[in-house]
Amino acid sequence: MQTPTVRLLRDLIATPSVNPAFLPEGDPRTGEHRMAEHVQSAARAAGLDVATETVSGRRCNVLVRLSPPGKVQHRILLGPHLDTVGFPNLESQLVPKVRDGRVVGRGACDTKGCVAAMLSALLRVARSGTRPAHTEIQFVGFVDEENEQLGSRYHATHHNPVDLAIVGEPTRLQVVTAHKGDVWLRLRTTGRSAHGATPHLGRNAVHRMGRVVDLLETTYRKQLSKRSHPLLGSPTINVGAIRGGTQPNIVPDSCTIDVDRRTLPGESEASVRRELRDLLRSAGVQAAFEPLRLAPCDPLETNPDLVWVQRLCRAAGRRRTVGVHFFCDAAPLAKAGTPSVVFGPGDIAQAHTAEEWISITSLERGADILERFLRTLP
Repeated sequence: MQTPTVRLLRDLIATPSVNPAFLPEGDPRTGEHRMAEHVQSAARAAGLDVATETVSGRRCNVLVRLSPPGKVQHRILLGPHLDTVGFPNLESQLVPKVRDGRVVGRGACDTKGCVAAMLSALLRVARSGTRPAHTEIQFVGFVDEENEQLGSRYHATHHNPVDLAIVGEPTRLQVVTAHKGDVWLRLRTTGRSAHGATPHLGRNAVHRMGRVVDLLETTYRKQLSKRSHPLLGSPTINVGAIRGGTQPNIVPDSCTIDVDRRTLPGESEASVRRELRDLLRSAGVQAAFEPLRLAPCDPLETNPDLVWVQRLCRAAGRRRTVGVHFFCDAAPLAKAGTPSVVFGPGDIAQAHTAEEWISITSLERGADILERFLRTLP
């Protein structure tokens, strides 16, 4: 099934764009610039306006615009990201394969499939000669979603809000109006070192941290389970890493854990810190806190009754919107004033896997739904 959308996706998979955070500095497979060039070339061939905005070094968001024949009264943004994660045996994953009704390769669903579907839909509208009379359609390929969301954060602070942003992520073609936020914290306990033969002369920081971990995984987890959001369920806590001590015959004087706390709308990093401090204080345990993210990863909650959201739901044949547990570029855009939803072909369960794939049926349906939505715009 070598349709134009499938061919486009295969070309994109073969174009390496691994986030620089996941490979050694200078690795030729890192960076989104080759993907940006590919998108620009396809857009120019269809007569669309193309530009870039420098986010950091060679890392540039690519901007494509389809202007209406009349005065611009509305603006819609299609926003997939251009970067992928890395993986062992990466070279084999940069060779796209088509088998069993699927396209297989790094980024197939996260999110080169969204890039292919969104760009294909936009190119079809542009080439048809009939475009929305008063709505400007923007395609923005973001850099760095997989690490710090530098691309969407930069765009959100350097452009005026638009009527709706559709952020490309694999949602199985469901319209997502809510997602969880993500707080990463490092907690540290300290003690006093001593010889392993005389541990009573020291204070074991690992033992102190053990009490912290137990509190988080039992008492705190139970507290979180009592909160709920209609689309997102309960917030969660995960202790993902622990480090302490150097060797068996030394009492450790320091121990750290790295914690992932998924938040609901209304929660923030500040509120999470407060309740963790209160929890530890009530148990008589002390720990220092350090942030692990340079910018907040806030939860998303967009009103599903907004006219633009309902227009997309009708195009997708969906009666209701849903929530997802992962964080993405929608939140930075929403925080800056743009109502944002998440939508795209593919299943997030395939993202970051050794055999990442997207079904051709989902890919083509995604492009058709987006085209249908764009053709309904005023």
